[in-house]
Amino acid sequence: MMYNLLIGGAAGQGIETMAAILEKLLKRSGYYVFTVRDFMSRVRGGHNFSLIRFDTAPVHSHSSSLDGILAMDNETVLEHLSQLKEDGFLLCDQKVSANDPRAMQFDLDGMAKTLGNPRVAGIIAVGIVLKLFGETLDGAEEVLRAFVKQQYLEINVKALQAGYQIAQDRYAHQSGSYQDWMLVSGSHAVALGAVAAGLRFYSAYPMSPSTSIMETLATLGDEAGLVVEQAEDEIAAINMAIGASFAGARAMTGTSGGGFSLMVEALGLSGMAEIPLVVIDVQRPGPVTGLPTRTEQSDLRFVISASQGEFPRMVIALRNQADAFYQTMRAFHLAEAYQIPVILLSDQYLGDSTATVEPFDPNRIQTAQPAAGFDENGEYLRYRYTESGISPRLIPGTTKHLVTADSDEHDERGWITESAEVRTKMMDKRMKKLDGIRGELQEPEFIGEEGYDTLLLGWGSTWGPITEAIQLLNGAGGRRYAALVFGDVYPLPQKRLLEHVPKAKHIINVEQNATGQLAGLIREQTGIACTGSILKYDGRQISAQEIVSSVQKEDLK
Repeated sequence: MMYNLLIGGAAGQGIETMAAILEKLLKRSGYYVFTVRDFMSRVRGGHNFSLIRFDTAPVHSHSSSLDGILAMDNETVLEHLSQLKEDGFLLCDQKVSANDPRAMQFDLDGMAKTLGNPRVAGIIAVGIVLKLFGETLDGAEEVLRAFVKQQYLEINVKALQAGYQIAQDRYAHQSGSYQDWMLVSGSHAVALGAVAAGLRFYSAYPMSPSTSIMETLATLGDEAGLVVEQAEDEIAAINMAIGASFAGARAMTGTSGGGFSLMVEALGLSGMAEIPLVVIDVQRPGPVTGLPTRTEQSDLRFVISASQGEFPRMVIALRNQADAFYQTMRAFHLAEAYQIPVILLSDQYLGDSTATVEPFDPNRIQTAQPAAGFDENGEYLRYRYTESGISPRLIPGTTKHLVTADSDEHDERGWITESAEVRTKMMDKRMKKLDGIRGELQEPEFIGEEGYDTLLLGWGSTWGPITEAIQLLNGAGGRRYAALVFGDVYPLPQKRLLEHVPKAKHIINVEQNATGQLAGLIREQTGIACTGSILKYDGRQISAQEIVSSVQKEDLK
């Protein structure tokens, strides 16, 4: 049986810590856990909450239908009580206004003061939740040790035990098999994928929701042998990464849409100078500051065309936590193999949500080495014309040859030129890389059953909600449904799209933007037009239930 628990309160009340401790304990117990975080852009106050969904079977998305609410303030009750199931529970302190028969009120603050630290009220509540779901406290001290300083460990253990002792079992414990799997966020998975691919230099300016990638890499720096540089701005960050890559270090930079706006000229430098580069854009609503801590998928068209002029690039949208790891590794391979910038698209929903995943296997992805392919005793032409468009690349300081790079148009040696003939040949050389890149494209994932009437199209983090929505729609009987969810989005893979679209009576794109950017790209590239759209752009991720409801309305048209 699947459970869905919401922990809500104001910033500063420890909501994130409570959720992190609880999800780790549930995962250790064998559950498959999926946690979504919704928080305001403020240090204190406001309304924040985490949704923890857990089951003995895989969970791919969030849900607003709640089995339990752990409310640390009145606003949580006001905001979410309507989502609580009839047989659910509302757990809160006696001071919280909860005039509802489902309320379970305890003197959490009073118990915390008696223990000697008023800040452990939330940990007492976590202990109550564990007892309600029939869990034990095995391993609890080890988990707490990762979140609290040593001098506060004992009192937190006592607080957890105190809450556990005053509650009664409400649900029977279910045996899961995910104890030995990993629990990672999307951004954590990106960081691990970069390290596994051989990352040696990461530069960024802190910008939510991308900052956790830099923070994770910084904690791994000494062990992994990499340098993490907090730049003064995004312009410096991308130029540092390009410089590091030119010098032979695998390099990456990360930001959100506003920071990527500042990076676009240097992105063109990577394309013109043919210097491998990986950039991740963890999307949030724009334009300008927009909603700094919310989610959206509105940068697709922007990153595909960013920087003036034309040059080959690859754009990959990350679909889930496991995909984030492997596609990040693959991005380094593609950047190195084709000497191009590769742009990864994540978003706040995927970046900040955590999920249970099978332990990563870095051996699944092999990363390319710098392409040489020339006689060391011969003349070295950095930008030699080749059928593949890929020229020999040497690392400065490791060869007797002069290694050049230039942002101006240049000849094979790398010398500046204004020759019309050379310009045409060099443009053709660079654009030839797209032929090879198209041969490496991964087709969108097909979800559902053959014999479908309606085909959904999505990309990136809509993978989870769409996957669950297809299961719900097909489980209801009647019409049959399927979906294609894209990871590689540019160049656009078309084989599976052209195979499946003719079989559908209705084609509906599901996107987190206002203009249907994937649908527009598909129509531009293939002539295929969607018959309906499900678009959400309020800063909150679409849920499976919302997709189901919208699809059913579209079917009635």
